[in-house]
Amino acid sequence: MAEKKRLLLIDGNSVAFRAFFAMHNQLERFVNHAGLHTNAIYGFKLMLDKILAEVDPQNVLVAFDAGKVTFRTKAYADYKGGRSKTPGELSEQFPYLKELLTAYGIKNYELPNYEADDIIGTMAKRAEDEGYQVTIVTGDRDLTQLTTDNTTVAVTIKGVTEIEKYTPEHVLEKYGLEPAQIIDMKGLTGDSSDNYPGVTKVGEKTAIKLLKQYGSIEGIYENIAEMKKSKLKENLLTDQELAFKCKELATIKQDAPVEMTLAQTTWNGKDHTKLVDFFEEMDFKSFLTQLDAKIPEEGEAISHLAVTPLTTETFAKLDLTPDSDISFYLELADDNYHTADFWGFVFKIDEKYYASRDVELLKEPKLKTLLEDERFKIDVFDGKQTYAALDRLGITLTGINFDLLLVSYLLNTSDNSNDLGSLAKRHNYLDVKTDEEVYGKGAKKKVPADDQLYFEHLAHKAKAISDLEDQLMEELAQNKQDELYFEIERPLSLVLAQMELAGIKVDRERLDRMQSEFKERLSELEQVIYQEAGEEFNINSPKQLGVILFEKLKLPVIKKTKTGYSTAVGVLEKLRGMSPIIDNILLYRQLAKLQSTYVEGLLKVIASDGKVHTRYTQTLTATGRLSSVDPNLQNIPVRLEEGRKIRQAFVPSHPDWEIFASDYSQIELRVLAHISGDEGMQQAFREDRDIHANTAMQIFGLDDPSQVTPNMRRQAKAVNFGIVYGISDFGLAQSINSTRKQAKEFMEAYFASFPGVHRYMQEIVEQAKEQGYVETLFHRRRYLDDINSRNYNLRSFAERTAMNTPIQGSAADIIKVAMINMQKMLQKEGLQAKMLLQVHDELIFEAPKDEIEKLAQLVPQVMDSAVSLAVPLKVESASGKTWFDTK
Repeated sequence: MAEKKRLLLIDGNSVAFRAFFAMHNQLERFVNHAGLHTNAIYGFKLMLDKILAEVDPQNVLVAFDAGKVTFRTKAYADYKGGRSKTPGELSEQFPYLKELLTAYGIKNYELPNYEADDIIGTMAKRAEDEGYQVTIVTGDRDLTQLTTDNTTVAVTIKGVTEIEKYTPEHVLEKYGLEPAQIIDMKGLTGDSSDNYPGVTKVGEKTAIKLLKQYGSIEGIYENIAEMKKSKLKENLLTDQELAFKCKELATIKQDAPVEMTLAQTTWNGKDHTKLVDFFEEMDFKSFLTQLDAKIPEEGEAISHLAVTPLTTETFAKLDLTPDSDISFYLELADDNYHTADFWGFVFKIDEKYYASRDVELLKEPKLKTLLEDERFKIDVFDGKQTYAALDRLGITLTGINFDLLLVSYLLNTSDNSNDLGSLAKRHNYLDVKTDEEVYGKGAKKKVPADDQLYFEHLAHKAKAISDLEDQLMEELAQNKQDELYFEIERPLSLVLAQMELAGIKVDRERLDRMQSEFKERLSELEQVIYQEAGEEFNINSPKQLGVILFEKLKLPVIKKTKTGYSTAVGVLEKLRGMSPIIDNILLYRQLAKLQSTYVEGLLKVIASDGKVHTRYTQTLTATGRLSSVDPNLQNIPVRLEEGRKIRQAFVPSHPDWEIFASDYSQIELRVLAHISGDEGMQQAFREDRDIHANTAMQIFGLDDPSQVTPNMRRQAKAVNFGIVYGISDFGLAQSINSTRKQAKEFMEAYFASFPGVHRYMQEIVEQAKEQGYVETLFHRRRYLDDINSRNYNLRSFAERTAMNTPIQGSAADIIKVAMINMQKMLQKEGLQAKMLLQVHDELIFEAPKDEIEKLAQLVPQVMDSAVSLAVPLKVESASGKTWFDTK
């Protein structure tokens, strides 16, 4: 007998809700570079992988609700009326969930006037009639009514990857009922999640007992006269009409007018290219590493270029003048240009190409002069990378003209690929391959041994830089962004390169001592935890820890996982105060993380000069903020005292020098005050009031600052910064641990107190809808393709982005201007002081002790004057023997 075809039906809304709330404790972690929350998408993807592997279907369909109005709401006005509004952090993810499905090659479908349940019920019936084996995945047990010998309903019970499979046998075992009787049970008990009441005082046990005796709701009422007088009988009679109405609401349609055919649900597998693009957009790096297949080649055939191998003889004959059209590309083995091997270089000089694998040739006088003489204007792909890498050869690149990576990023902040071929394709330039197409990727990455093949690839890169210059610079001028490029981004790239090359010294001995101290502290904590547990166990084993906490110590079980009890941070936080062991376990985890990630992590990246040389990524974020990698020095924890102490290991490079730091105070809120024109907020800053206490007075209706408690100030601070980041009432409630209602009241009180802010947010959204983008004070532009979308979720996410990008982006621009001006000032004043780090709104320097007083005057002065706002900028400075001592 032939094997049955398998159809997989997924309840999209239900599983998405499960995924979101299963991972809502990690909401802040799952945010991509554009500010989109991604936890539901992440969880949904995990579910897809698991169920596709288990079912191995030939056909797949994901059903979604089309809207709130259905035939059920028309029949019963309060149907689902008690549900809270879907959190904005989840709503914004639905369009991207559908993109994920498209990348997986899976169809999705919704039907006006019906729910996803009805689509699933109808498709399951059709599939059964055609001989399919059906699996339904949902988080809603209502669908167990669809269970038959050929249809299994898999209900998610913990998170999204652990499921309980309902067959007719399992339904009978669990409830003592047939699957069809689930509808009658719902009619009697009602459903609080769907907001229909059922019969008064009839719970699940009573309903099951009645159905075992009478078979159905109809059977109950046919025999109700024979029942003994009781309160149950009285309630059944009173609510008879309601019982039948609720049964009607609970019944899933199996004859809905679904236009999708079974043939259209055929699953042919995933689209690799779309998945790569999607995972990159979502910042799902772990999923990207799982994709091992090579991206298919695309575009037209690459043109042939004649390339001259560069030797001492050929470069001697080069005819170079300051009027020459020069593009230069330096090829490195990996992204870390401070340490990467050199793979070669190429020059495009006018219409000729010269390439070599031997970078030592660049030290020859004629080529070194070409790179160092500012009269020669040179076009490059990534100026900062090229400058820093050439510095390793003793060459100071001077005449950077066009930086393709920077200009492309300014034109559209999503065009931030570090692969020249990929980025060129985004500008419809197809005459260059990606590095992956030529070199492969990962451990298989390899430079072609054939010089002609390799040199021609390099030449195409130089040609792309040259060919794209006029087009992109013209677009930049049309956008009035040329000043942003020439005055901020291009000079900043060299400032950053110089900071990276300078590095910051790390006291290895201090880190070694910290390592020993952490080890000793962790050992002490282990003993305390063993004492509190009454036995020794592996604290790092969630399974063993779960047994101790929930079986031996009898603490309340908050959540279970596939392998046992959940001991995640969110769970432990809820158990605080119930046992001293909880605080100690949380502290143990924090210290262990500091030990492995920061202390041991920093020890691994100290260079031979005793310093760490971070890299600043200038073209990553949509707002223009800088980020730090290899190592990330912007994320060294400061909330925990032990974490702050890690900064003690960052010291000056000379014994008689000090570390000096200056940072902007509440710069984003000051930018908001300026942009919004809100008089109340501006006055608070002009009078140098505590802005968070000031906001607390407004939202709590207080008359005197002395009435503001620390908790009120904390909540007000969350509101202030939440507004900047376009937070929803759900997000604010999570942040301040309140109800959504209270969070909404806080936000309403805030807008009533600061009407200019409210007006700004309305006006910037309207402006974005008219022009399709928003800008910072310096014309940094962010396009919002979905701002006029008919899809509510897409549109609302774009609106939030429109509100916060000008604020965050302007703050980022201001410190960039300050960095450029500060570097000039250090040179002008002939100071030995060096700017070493930028950490969000803070600049860190090292300087001789006798220059500290000068810096204390100079740095705030330069930072204050970076831009003229309607409110004063405030800069706070400090110095000390280590970075830690500046706070």
